Amino acid sequence: MLREYLRREGVFLLSAGIILFFIGFGVTRPDLLDAGSSAVHAAILDNFSWLYLISVFFFLVFALALALSRYGTIKLGYDAERPQYGFFGWIAMLFAAGMGIGLLFWGVSEPLVHFLQPPPFIDAASPDAAAFAMRYAFFHWGIHPWAIYTIVSLSIAYFSFRRGMPALISSCFYPVLGERIYGAAGKMVDVLAVFATVFGTATSLGFGALQIHSGLTHLYGLSSAISVTIGIILIATALFMASAILGVEKGVQVLSKFNIVLATVLLFLVLALGSPPYVLNVFASTLGGYINNIIDLSLQSYPFAGFEWSRDWTVFYWAWWISWSPFVGLFIARISRGRTIREFVLTVLTVPTLFTFVWFTIFGGSALHLELEEGAGIAAVAGEDVSLALFAFLEHYPFAGILSLAAILLLIVFFVTSADSATVVLGSLTSGGGLVVPNYKKVVWGLSLSAVAIVLLLTGGLDALQVMAITAAFPFMLVMIGLCYTLAIGLSQEKVQ
Repeated sequence: MLREYLRREGVFLLSAGIILFFIGFGVTRPDLLDAGSSAVHAAILDNFSWLYLISVFFFLVFALALALSRYGTIKLGYDAERPQYGFFGWIAMLFAAGMGIGLLFWGVSEPLVHFLQPPPFIDAASPDAAAFAMRYAFFHWGIHPWAIYTIVSLSIAYFSFRRGMPALISSCFYPVLGERIYGAAGKMVDVLAVFATVFGTATSLGFGALQIHSGLTHLYGLSSAISVTIGIILIATALFMASAILGVEKGVQVLSKFNIVLATVLLFLVLALGSPPYVLNVFASTLGGYINNIIDLSLQSYPFAGFEWSRDWTVFYWAWWISWSPFVGLFIARISRGRTIREFVLTVLTVPTLFTFVWFTIFGGSALHLELEEGAGIAAVAGEDVSLALFAFLEHYPFAGILSLAAILLLIVFFVTSADSATVVLGSLTSGGGLVVPNYKKVVWGLSLSAVAIVLLLTGGLDALQVMAITAAFPFMLVMIGLCYTLAIGLSQEKVQ
């Protein structure tokens, strides 16, 4: 009986034990945790930065090749199935889970930091630096992250809905492992997925909590103590766990639709109150530069000048997206049943990306306009505290208080939807891929996500969040390369015209 229980709950017990050990170690020996994670992080960056760049570019090419091939007509489900969710609800959920907090955190601050601190071959705070900043913001948040999500979600959706296997990362390796996916090898793959998901999501929750705290401090003079950030995480934890227990239909979908509407309203208010012609020129120019240079951007690490900049930004982002990919991939797979591979890939790669481009243009482009034309000093704020840049930017607009409150509300709901989705996905990954997850597992994973975020913030703040994202992502990047191979084998067995 005990053996059967351990076999059934092996992934849950092993992954929860690892995370619990990490939390305990971080609480009792934060200095050793910081030193150890920093050493692993440095070794990965020194030796494998090139692999992140090549792998992510390969994921993009592979996803597009599948969509445009004869396999594009294959449905993620039975041939006669219709999509489970309407188009708007589908887009809202995948966007809220896939980008949410990051857009608010980096939408203003990233272009300004690139503008102020570009690689050494570009003059800082110059028009060239502004163009470079916008182009790289598009690159870091554009089609490549969604290609990463696409590989994982497409693999899970195909083997689960088309082949009738459990909705697990390990199921995707059936073409090479066979029945061994139900043994130790398959369980280790799922444990790696859980590990990456916990630390990738905790990184985002840490970003979100820092920015909510900065906004409240900026507006109301709230204490800047780290205890307040922890309090914000604890309150948000209660909210997202309640939403997770309600389920996708009542929880995530409703919140996601609300969020996409609120985000769009905030977006167009900032555009209307700013300089629309200037912003639209920034959009056209940046989009052209992005498209013309996409291959160079994809593989450029600046080894002769600017390598540190590339590691700190591009490699970090690729690792962050990879660490998010098990959670986002499984969540997107769950809400995408009934769509063809072509519809799935092309929609996931383009629709959220276009919205993201518009977001960075309106927020980042407007911030650069204020900086270049009016000397607003927002870049200096971003250089000192990236979590405060959004609120410093909104101070230059009418109704700044209302806009800032709307941004904080948006952050809170994005926090809840991201953590909510991650909690459900972690529960599913550790319940054999089942759609019905016991509430006790949702509670365990919800508390674990928040505890890991708190430990990382106490250990090293923003730097610790970034270090752990890169460290956790590396083994799962190798798993993703394997997913491409097994998906290709699986599709080659389909009878299509």
